[in-house]
Amino acid sequence: MSDIILKIDHVSKSFPGVQALSDVSIDIERGEIHALLGENGAGKSTLIKIISGIYKAEVGDVIFNGTAIKATNPREAMRLGISVVHQELNLVETLTVAENIFLGKLYQKGGFTDWKRVYEEAEKLVARLGVQLNVSSIVGDLTISQQQIVEICKAMTNDASLFILDEPTATLTTNEIEKLFAIMKRIQEEGATIIYISHRLEEVFTICDRLTVLRDGKTIGTEVVAETSKGGLVKMMVGRELTEEYPYVEVLLGEKVLDVEGFVREGSQEPASFYLRRGEILGFSGLVGSGRTELIRAILGVDRCVSGSVAVNGVEVKCKNFRHSIKHGFGFITEDRKRQGLVLIMSVQNNISMAAMKAVSKRGVISKKKESAVALEYIDKLRISTPSKDTDTLHLSGGNQQKVVLAKWLFVNADIFIVDEPTRGIDVGAKVEIYKLLNNLVMQGKSVLMISSDMPELIGMCDRIYVMHEGKIKGELNRDEFSSEKILNTAFS
Repeated sequence: MSDIILKIDHVSKSFPGVQALSDVSIDIERGEIHALLGENGAGKSTLIKIISGIYKAEVGDVIFNGTAIKATNPREAMRLGISVVHQELNLVETLTVAENIFLGKLYQKGGFTDWKRVYEEAEKLVARLGVQLNVSSIVGDLTISQQQIVEICKAMTNDASLFILDEPTATLTTNEIEKLFAIMKRIQEEGATIIYISHRLEEVFTICDRLTVLRDGKTIGTEVVAETSKGGLVKMMVGRELTEEYPYVEVLLGEKVLDVEGFVREGSQEPASFYLRRGEILGFSGLVGSGRTELIRAILGVDRCVSGSVAVNGVEVKCKNFRHSIKHGFGFITEDRKRQGLVLIMSVQNNISMAAMKAVSKRGVISKKKESAVALEYIDKLRISTPSKDTDTLHLSGGNQQKVVLAKWLFVNADIFIVDEPTRGIDVGAKVEIYKLLNNLVMQGKSVLMISSDMPELIGMCDRIYVMHEGKIKGELNRDEFSSEKILNTAFS
């Protein structure tokens, strides 16, 4: 790591109403794994898009291998040796691994695709990474972690010397993360440089050599990871000390508001029974694929129920669809807020009111005045950072998008809030704000059912935890029994 492979030299970039980057300067050393950190909206995505040719800097230079580059599109950046593995994987699920790896650059022989060479070269790339992956497999049949390997192989076909990994572990299990880190180390040993973006700070201390923090579009500083503490890093990111990462509040729990007995969803053989009390934050733990989300979707009527009963406030209900579940007091913050929780091309105002249009309508006609007042109320109440109520949610940070989803269900006046991976892809400061919003709900007599793959989050915020494994509820833990070891032992018992 004796020289600079990438130099961000006093770069600035603005959008209407937003200064995304302001005089940002960073040096990335050749052969290092360099973390790029900051809260949602700090400017990380904008900077990556400038490096990869999607955006153009208004001021400043991007100097790669000693030469100022003016990449005007991603293909030009890839030609120079810069490859980005985005959080949203860009794969064709109906094609094979090999076809995806060489998509757009298939080997030719005599005017025809040389399929034999395509598959041979794909196998060589997979072998370089030291993983087991059948290059003839259909990508849609692979796990998320395997699909991520395919994306990395795609990047390697460009003979890239700089890899940018954007939130690569957001949907991975602990074992899968370890495998990804092994791949990253292998790439580093081959001489490549990696810029690593993650909200999981423990990963930064595990895999990265140095880190740079952005805040409000400005460079706060660059540090050697081994010489940095977690507390100091958080302070760099949020501009203040966070005294409590998980602000749990103890609420006097009331009667059962949700009682599920012998519930079997379609596609499962395992009956599930559990309950949720008023004022409670109830956790559902389990590995990705354990059936937590599928169980809840069936209870809400999104997926089909085979047998069993669901009672809300002591009265048995049958949710045949999501509209029924709303009538029975459920609010569902899905794990995929971008595709299932929001309409990104619609405004903050429209997203907040969309689940309760009757409340802002008169004789079937939407009152823009009412809708505007509601949007402004929740923007203020939830401290949603947005240029205006009319801003498309596409342009908000992840944490603020999540607040818009919460605002939608608050306006519906839901009684039971089901939050699936509520802080995935959200920075440490926004996480605490989301936790405080959930605390406010239970203090008002609402109830929260939290599905999360983040064990510290469940341990820190919940009153009780149900543990699921392979579609079955394996056990129930009270708060005084919480520990990572106990949860894992319960899952595999």
